Amino acid sequence: MALSRRAAFFRARVAFLLAVLTIVALWAWRDVRSRRERNSWERPLSVALVLVRRGPIGDEAAAAFAARIAELDARMADEHQRYFSSAMHPFAFTFVGPVDAAEDPPSFSGESWMDAAKHAWALWRWTSSVDSAAGVKASLYDSRVYVVARPPASAQRELIEGESQEGGRVGTVEVELDASMADFALFVAAHELFHTLGASDKYDAAGRTLIPAGLAEPSLRPTYPQRFAEIMARNRPVAPGVEEPPVSLEDLAVGPATAAEIGWSK
Repeated sequence: MALSRRAAFFRARVAFLLAVLTIVALWAWRDVRSRRERNSWERPLSVALVLVRRGPIGDEAAAAFAARIAELDARMADEHQRYFSSAMHPFAFTFVGPVDAAEDPPSFSGESWMDAAKHAWALWRWTSSVDSAAGVKASLYDSRVYVVARPPASAQRELIEGESQEGGRVGTVEVELDASMADFALFVAAHELFHTLGASDKYDAAGRTLIPAGLAEPSLRPTYPQRFAEIMARNRPVAPGVEEPPVSLEDLAVGPATAAEIGWSK
């Protein structure tokens, strides 16, 4: 009798674990399919731009950031139309915040799958805390980019490039934000957004633009100066070996290599 009970318990435990694995596998399959469907561009993608305070940034800085999202939307629509005849706006941006956070977003370090799993868990905990404070329902958005802002430490403002789940749903950016940095912060936020859609970096280890992949207009003749900074590169090449950082969102463009990666072209 005892042996029969142990066998029944073992079978029940195995059945339970198999059911859990099946549910997890189905959820993962649906999530992967949903993320891939974003690149079909049959509808505008819903994107949350969440401004997270890590210090007393000025009201004018937050207001300037929010106000310039409309220009980012316009630039994205113009760039989308270069590859599609449709006048559809590719993104539906929602500004959220500013919301205060007790911690900085976790930074990924390591190379193993265990390191990646730990980082994914830490990022989920951090974004869940921010979302709860901001009233963000993650399931409503195709991608979410968290712009973590702190006041400038000096007149020499710096922007730290963020991290993103390539092909995932979440990106983070850390920035010393004042009103003059709104466009640059949004440029980097857009860069991280494109990472979530499968775009790769178009610059080398030293930060120099990869040629020709990192050119917004590789067929431009003469090649230099480029008129725009490619969204997945850092700067605007103005001469061989000479680059300038983007000044405003009007400098932003999506080059052919990036367009192919996110499904805007073949």
